[in-house]
Amino acid sequence: MREYHLLALNILVIFIIILAGAYFSPTFYEQKNFLELFVLLGSVLFIFSALVVFVTIGFGSFTIYLALFLAAVMGIYGIEGALLITFMIYIVWGSIFAMEVLLFYNGLKSAKEWFEQRYTYKTFKNEYYAFYPMLFITYIFLEFIPSIIYKEEFLRFKPSNVLETMEDIL
Repeated sequence: MREYHLLALNILVIFIIILAGAYFSPTFYEQKNFLELFVLLGSVLFIFSALVVFVTIGFGSFTIYLALFLAAVMGIYGIEGALLITFMIYIVWGSIFAMEVLLFYNGLKSAKEWFEQRYTYKTFKNEYYAFYPMLFITYIFLEFIPSIIYKEEFLRFKPSNVLETMEDIL
C-alpha cells in the first residue's frame, strides 16, 4: 500500500512543479506551454486511471481498446468528450448488467446461463459493486414505475440476495 502512496505523491509533485513553472515563467508563451503540459499530463492520467478501473472491474480484453478510444476522443474533443464517453459506457454497460441481474432475480434461466458463461464470482462481485447504483435505477424504471402505472404489484428487490445466490452458483 505504501508504494501507491509514493506513486500518488510523485504524481502530485509533478503537477505542482509544472504549475510552479507556469506561475514563474517570464513570458506568456512559456506559461501557455506549461499549462498545455499540465492539461496533457492530466489527460494521460485520466486515460490511465480509466484503464486501471476497467481492468479491476474485469474488462481485461476491452480495456486497451477503451484506452485507445479515449485517447482518440480526448485528442479530438478534449477532456469533456472523454468524460462523456466514459459516462456513456458506464450507463450502457451498467444498464445491461442491471437488467440481467433483475432477470436473474426473477428466476430466468437464460440470465443464469449468461452469468455462468461470462463471470467468475470475483468478476461478478466487482461489477456488482461498480454498477450498484444502476441496479436501483434499472429497478425503478423496469419494475417500480410500470407497476404504479398499471396498478399491479411489484417485486421487492434485494440486491444482497443476488450476491449471496451468485456465490453459490459461480
